[in-house]
Amino acid sequence: MSIAEPTLLREPPRFSKDLTVHAWIAVKALSDAGDAIWTIALAWTAVQITSPAIAGVIVAAGTIPRAVVLLFGGVLADRANARTVMIVFNALRVVLLVFVALWVLASSPSVLLLMFAAIAFGVCDAFYEPSAATIGRQLVRTSDLPSYSAVMQTATRLGTMGGAAIGGFLVAYAGLSASASLNALTFTLVIAFIAIFLRPRFALARAARESALRGVQHGFAHLRNAPTTRTLVIALSGLNLAVGPATGIGIALRAHDEGWGAQAVGLFEALIGLGAALGAISVARWRPTHEARGGFWALVVQGAGIILIGVGPAWAAAIGCFVIGVTAGFASVLLGATFAATIDTAYLGRMSSITRLGDDVLMPLAMAAFGALASVTATWVPFVVFGGALILMMVFPLRNRQLRDMALRR
Repeated sequence: MSIAEPTLLREPPRFSKDLTVHAWIAVKALSDAGDAIWTIALAWTAVQITSPAIAGVIVAAGTIPRAVVLLFGGVLADRANARTVMIVFNALRVVLLVFVALWVLASSPSVLLLMFAAIAFGVCDAFYEPSAATIGRQLVRTSDLPSYSAVMQTATRLGTMGGAAIGGFLVAYAGLSASASLNALTFTLVIAFIAIFLRPRFALARAARESALRGVQHGFAHLRNAPTTRTLVIALSGLNLAVGPATGIGIALRAHDEGWGAQAVGLFEALIGLGAALGAISVARWRPTHEARGGFWALVVQGAGIILIGVGPAWAAAIGCFVIGVTAGFASVLLGATFAATIDTAYLGRMSSITRLGDDVLMPLAMAAFGALASVTATWVPFVVFGGALILMMVFPLRNRQLRDMALRR
């Protein structure tokens, strides 16, 4: 299958010598570190001022409005200039963070303030992320998308890990105000870099100007009329519904039941992060001929890793976590690059939104189902069920000839 390039505006340099893209990756990683610092500060502050149940609601508060607004963010991404959208919503984030910092300096943080901040961030994410998902397509050639994705994901994962490590100490010693201020600073740096240095090399086709609702309708109509896109979107939707509950609550449940302690949970999470970084960067060195096929096979192995966490001793669970991280990093790079290169660029934002929608809407249900299954059966049962479900889900894309034969080098 041949994949057409967007319109060339200026010839990009070789990816290995593309200093602008490398700088953008570094700035994005720094911003993700700031996000991690803010996320930990939000969760920690919520736990300090309210009950665990309300704290959980605060942390998850951004999910529902993000799911509601996400499709409209996709419409905006396909119609507007991606750089403009990214600058505007990063600026709104800066305003929000400065407001939170000033509020906390003037008075104590409240549940209402934290809830407002979480919801506002969720709405900003819904508009920002679809446009941000198209920027790589505007910077590098199709053949360089896997390398770009590999380096970008490795850098952002390392940034998130570093931010998480710093965030706990910062909120403990300097409070929510300092964490919000530091994240505002990183967003300001992103705005400056996009405005001054980031210039597209490829022009994407733009969607027609129409009402937002009609734009959403046309996005779903495109799925009906574009079989390859429809197949790819179906295959990519909901891929995190198996691994999210296993790592989000399953690891803590297993460690508690086995008496491994909280330190084991931290170690397992670190192994997932380390594995994800290694898995992502490995694509830059070793890249399969058929990227989508390689990504889906990696998720088969990930299903086995989920099962291993539930049925093995501590050392086997640690291996399972590392396997999950490696396969997540490896698969997300390959499948993300395939997605960006294959979708009609006039619909790239909307298709990205539709793909993410399944995770946002169904993840709370998947989490609840995992916990309920663990409550009424043995702890290992949901790991086997969810890991096995992921393996079975991969039968569809691996048996589909279109997906198996996709190759970005052609």
